[in-house]
Amino acid sequence: MIALVDYGMGNIRSVSKAIEAVGGEVSITQSPEEIRKAKAIVLPGVGAFRDCMSNLTELGLLEAVREEILKGKPYLGICLGMQILFTESEEFGMCKGLDLIKGKVTRFKLPQDYKIPHMGWNTVIFKKKSKLLSEISDNSYFYFVHSYYVVPEESNFVGGVTEYGIEFTSMIIYENIFATQFHPEKSQKMGLKLLSNFIQFIQ
Repeated sequence: MIALVDYGMGNIRSVSKAIEAVGGEVSITQSPEEIRKAKAIVLPGVGAFRDCMSNLTELGLLEAVREEILKGKPYLGICLGMQILFTESEEFGMCKGLDLIKGKVTRFKLPQDYKIPHMGWNTVIFKKKSKLLSEISDNSYFYFVHSYYVVPEESNFVGGVTEYGIEFTSMIIYENIFATQFHPEKSQKMGLKLLSNFIQFIQ
């Protein structure tokens, strides 16, 4: 059973359907107990970092998510679910994250010919070998929509990078933590394959 964390933001249903489409068993939950009992955690999200952290706290989910990740439970963070792993975000003023990965979330500062948000299909250059990337070619296309990106202090967390005016970290792969700035549930064949690989990892 995969706990799909519902904290009132993001595209929960589309992520749930995508995981189920590749054979995963999903429980959409706002229960800390279910998060602790689950075999893995998936936390998707679209919206503001501060609202995400506030909602997780108010629902009593923040500590459960953080503690289970620290215990080694497999975690997949999507978009905002990746960003909250970091120490802090500068979105709408500095806000503390889970601080599981040292670093910050910062806004794109790009030449005028680059639109913000970064929206649409772009490639990911893999920096690590991982079961998560099994049968997915380097430089595969995935779907992005974001105005902020993560800046890890240590390069050993970086699983993949993407070019959009600058090179930024678009994937985190480290022990039990997997996270993507792109949306696998919107990324067609390659996105579904990544979700399938995550399910295989936790079995």
